[in-house]
Amino acid sequence: MSTDAPGGHVLLIEDDAPIRRFVRLALEYAGYSVSEAESVKRGQIDAATRRPDLLIVDLGLPDGDGKTLITQVRGWSPVPILVLSARDQEREKVAALDAGADDYLTKPFGIDELLTRLRALQRRLQPQAAEPVWRFGDVEVDARTHDVRRRGETVHLTPIEFRLLVTLLRAQGAVLTYRQLLTQVWGPGHAERTHHLRVHMANLRRKLEDDPAQPRHLLTELQVGYRLVV
Repeated sequence: MSTDAPGGHVLLIEDDAPIRRFVRLALEYAGYSVSEAESVKRGQIDAATRRPDLLIVDLGLPDGDGKTLITQVRGWSPVPILVLSARDQEREKVAALDAGADDYLTKPFGIDELLTRLRALQRRLQPQAAEPVWRFGDVEVDARTHDVRRRGETVHLTPIEFRLLVTLLRAQGAVLTYRQLLTQVWGPGHAERTHHLRVHMANLRRKLEDDPAQPRHLLTELQVGYRLVV
C-alpha cells in the first residue's frame, strides 16, 4: 500500500465541495487517508503520482466525463475504482463499468454502504490461495475439486453454473455487467445473450438461496448485472 493508514489511501475525485468534505471525513474516521481532486486533469495527475490504493470518481466533472479518466487510468493500473455519481440511469452505470470501473454507487448514498463497497474492492486485490475455498451463507465452494456444498450436502451444478458462480465469487462483491459475465463465462461471441444468463442465475438461486425470489447473496443490479454478497 502507498500509505500507513490502516484502510489505505483513497483518491477522491469529486467537484462538489460539501460532498467531498463529507466523504473525506467519513473515510478518515474509518481509517483511510484521503487526497482530493476536483477535475479529470487533476485526477489523472494525482492517480499517477500519488499511487492510491482506491479511487472514488464522480462522472460529472467540470472539465470532462469521469469515464474518460477511468478509461485512461485503467490503461496502466489495476487500482480499484468506485464511481460515486448522481447519474442513476442504467446506461450510465453500464458505460462506467465497461470503461473499467469496478463498482457504482448512486447519490444519495449511505456511508455504511460506501465503506462496505470499498472493503469489497480491497478484498479483490488481496492474495488468495491458488485453489481457494469460498463460503457465503451456508454454501461452501471448492474451486480445486469443483465441489459445492450447502449445509454439508453436495449441490450439483452444471459446468456453466459453476463457472458463473466462481466468476461472481472472484469479483469479491463488486457488480459485474451482463456483458462482462457473458464474455467471461460463455465467451466473446455470447455477449448479447442475456436471456441465457438470466436462466442460469435463476437456477443458481434455486439451488443456493433459501428464498430464490428474495435472494440474500446472488443479487441483481437492475438493468446492469449481478453481484454476489457474502
